[in-house]
Amino acid sequence: MELVQTYLDRIERHDGDLQSFVCLSSTALDAARAADEEIARTGPRGPLHGIPIGIKDNYTTADLPTRAGTAVEALAFPQEDSHCVAKLRAAGAVILGKLRMHEFAWGMVTPPTRNPWDLARVPGGSSGGSGAAVAARLCPAALGSDTGGSIRIPAALCGVVGLKPTYGRIGRSGIVPHSWSLDHAGPLTLTVADAALMLQCLAGSDPADPAAASAPVPDYAAGLGEPIRGLRVAVIRNHFFEAIDEDVAASVEEAIRFFEGQGCEVRDVQMPSLRYGLGAIFAIELASSTAYHDRSLAQGHVAGFAADVRDLVEMGRFVTGPDYVRAEQARALIMAEMADILNGADVIVTPASPLTAWRTDESTVVIGGQQESVLAASWRLTYPFNLTGLPAIAMPCGFDRRGLPISLQIAARPFAEGMLLRFAHLYEQAYAWWRQTPPHAA
Repeated sequence: MELVQTYLDRIERHDGDLQSFVCLSSTALDAARAADEEIARTGPRGPLHGIPIGIKDNYTTADLPTRAGTAVEALAFPQEDSHCVAKLRAAGAVILGKLRMHEFAWGMVTPPTRNPWDLARVPGGSSGGSGAAVAARLCPAALGSDTGGSIRIPAALCGVVGLKPTYGRIGRSGIVPHSWSLDHAGPLTLTVADAALMLQCLAGSDPADPAAASAPVPDYAAGLGEPIRGLRVAVIRNHFFEAIDEDVAASVEEAIRFFEGQGCEVRDVQMPSLRYGLGAIFAIELASSTAYHDRSLAQGHVAGFAADVRDLVEMGRFVTGPDYVRAEQARALIMAEMADILNGADVIVTPASPLTAWRTDESTVVIGGQQESVLAASWRLTYPFNLTGLPAIAMPCGFDRRGLPISLQIAARPFAEGMLLRFAHLYEQAYAWWRQTPPHAA
């Protein structure tokens, strides 16, 4: 109860500026009291028992409204616990409230949420409320969803850990869909160890999600301290290191040297097929999102969407059948090249974002002398791991000259979350960037 009350007090103190929560649970303290009583009586169910967790607003909940970021009142969502929320409750976690998101998981801004490192800057999207709340210490962990980077982008811009596991590693039933073949569920946390504990709870089969895998779930926390000496690191030099901020490049190169200093074999590689990546994921995502919103389009509800989301949903009508097939063919090529790289490497290390958090009034940015839309720039380094379905983690690796977080991305083979968590944990133990608190969280 003391822990939950502390977070509620912090929310009252800070969230008027940050606007990360949509609503708070009126029963959080009751759930905390019940957890205290059960722990005193029979001991904890596990490491999440009594821990308050924030939930992204596209996960349905039995006791809180779900809006998926939209203001269209005619659209309703089931009032029942999604698969992940049910697993958290079964582990004894306390649901603290629902967190803001960019409408229907489109976009990288998450209005009106602000970045706790600088209130004039965005938190990223679409899980912007989750990233801002964890960074500001308004909850110790939160759920996010990731279709092209929507867990890792806010994690990168807000300076926290964001884990997108393998496609199918976490069941998605009860999450408002965006793109069936690209959507991933996962946690945002302050530390890698916390991400491992969250994954331990959430991973496993989901009978209501046909894409959910039934692969065994290892003990992720137990493997965090294992050595990495002799393991192989691939650095994809094209795409991931082109047109990135110089402070970002310097911090990521330092992280790569750290792994080399730990006895890893580091080698640079090229991945030519990534030149087709943006076209492939944009066609697949547009078509998938528009298919989900088909009834809203027919009934005119899309007119009530935010302008940027309405444009994207309507654009999907122009993706033809041949366009979609070519996109899937490009995706298959990218998957094959990525698999070939991982045949000779244990992890891939890249920047998570080519830039740090941009101002709320910016729609374009200049990186390396080139002007680019913030939408295109922000997901450029994350979407390849949605196309391939590989597990990837974003974590802090320094700060730029303005004091804004820089983020490192580590990816691994399918269902090798333990491997990327091991690399990430070792780096985090050496640098502990997460200990630095944002100005608007003090």
